[in-house]
Amino acid sequence: MTLMEKILSKKAEVGVVGLGYVGLPLAVEKAKAGYKVIGFDLQKSKVDMVNAGHNYIGDVVNEDLQALVKEGKIQATTDFERIMECDTVAVCVPTPLDKFKQPDLSYVINSTKDIAKRLHKDMLIVLESTTYPGTTEEVMLPILQESGLKAGKDFYLAFSPERVDPGNIKFKTKNTPKVVGGVTKECTEHAKALYENVLQAQVFTVTSPKEAEMTKILENSFRLINIAFINEMAIICNKMNINIWEVIQAASTKPFGFMPFYPGPGIGGHCIPLDPFYLQYKARAYDFHTTMIDLAGDITDSMPEYVVERLSEILNDNKKCLNGSRILLLGVAYKNDIDDMRESPALKVIEHLEKKHAQVLIHDPFVPEFSHNNKKYYSSALTKDLIENMDAVVITTGHTTVDYGFVADNAKILFDTKNVTKNLRTDRKNLFIL
Repeated sequence: MTLMEKILSKKAEVGVVGLGYVGLPLAVEKAKAGYKVIGFDLQKSKVDMVNAGHNYIGDVVNEDLQALVKEGKIQATTDFERIMECDTVAVCVPTPLDKFKQPDLSYVINSTKDIAKRLHKDMLIVLESTTYPGTTEEVMLPILQESGLKAGKDFYLAFSPERVDPGNIKFKTKNTPKVVGGVTKECTEHAKALYENVLQAQVFTVTSPKEAEMTKILENSFRLINIAFINEMAIICNKMNINIWEVIQAASTKPFGFMPFYPGPGIGGHCIPLDPFYLQYKARAYDFHTTMIDLAGDITDSMPEYVVERLSEILNDNKKCLNGSRILLLGVAYKNDIDDMRESPALKVIEHLEKKHAQVLIHDPFVPEFSHNNKKYYSSALTKDLIENMDAVVITTGHTTVDYGFVADNAKILFDTKNVTKNLRTDRKNLFIL
């Protein structure tokens, strides 16, 4: 039986390397589609949780994972020798930036080497980790072909960018359209067939992995640049005593030529703060400077400090110094109603506040405790006594489970950077917006 026949009949053994925010939901969807799935991860704790049916990713339904494990449709292991059992392997490993904003491809390279040692004929490998254009063909392909097998003839290699949006109620892995680009036409066809058999969404094909890699970079560079622009508009609107949120709402009434973006204390998550800088890195090889991305990065990086500067001004106008003030931050997750803190701008707000010698307390209903810069923080209970004893409360994440009316009624100063108090502003002298 050929690989294509195995894919179409759902008899292919499917592997997923990396069981994080991308890999575990993908593994679950492939198992739900009828494939037998083996998940690979270096962290034994994740492997043990999956095998026990214990979910740790918000976008995975607990009951789905439990049922799939019980049925034997999905299992996890730290034993990479079992890659030899797989007909297809998706690589969903981290691609972080170092402190100089240079891509760290060590996880991709090591995973590719692990696969190359067990590569066999009629095998499909798909990279889903976000990276710069050229990674699949320039980094993965040579490693895999050291085996003596040739892509497009003996095995199949493609790139398909992950489009995970943690906490998104409408769009999950299952119903988000997919983009696929293979090293050869045959590679693309095999990857497309697999995703079409798994997803309830259209699968779009592009000419090569480079186009697919650039697709993800374009999507998030577009968002970075527009978020930076609206943050700059928010700053100038504040100086001109103009409500930026009303301006955005008014502009959104135009049925064409405008797409609303919203200001905030900065950007978080694994995508927007990182992805555009993969392109920045690669562009240097072509003697090109990504001016728009650089500028947008500078603006968004400055927003946590701007939030602290605004708070200092508000306190000063109320005859209070930031130094020594007790400040309560509402939210440390990077977006509302999830526990994901990756690249959260709230963490940078904390850093700037503590540099100014403010005493920072936290309330986040989704994050009971966390460590940052070797310091432990705990979420405080949101009581009337706590709020009244704060010099200011700053909303840094717009969790919908927080009673902002209660906060506004008891806070001396409430600084809202997320516009979640838009319906509470009538005659409130203690309420300030970004």
